[in-house]
Amino acid sequence: MTVATISDFRANVKRYVDDVINNSGSLLINRGNTAAVLISLDEYNSIKETEKVLSSERLSGRLETGIEELNSGKAVAVDIDEL
Repeated sequence: MTVATISDFRANVKRYVDDVINNSGSLLINRGNTAAVLISLDEYNSIKETEKVLSSERLSGRLETGIEELNSGKAVAVDIDEL
């Protein structure tokens, strides 16, 4: 994670935004005793999708079952082109 002061961020907004978008990174912007984080839209959407899955009892249960099957060797590799 890159870190910048609010003054440096203001002076270099384009560079920081381009870096976050192009490198799927994040930027911690310090402003005195507080801070903010800048992330790309793709990263934000990924976080929101994860929240959705984990907040749904049904979806999180399916995810947990899948992980258990994978860890116990019960998972089967499938070629998506053959489906």
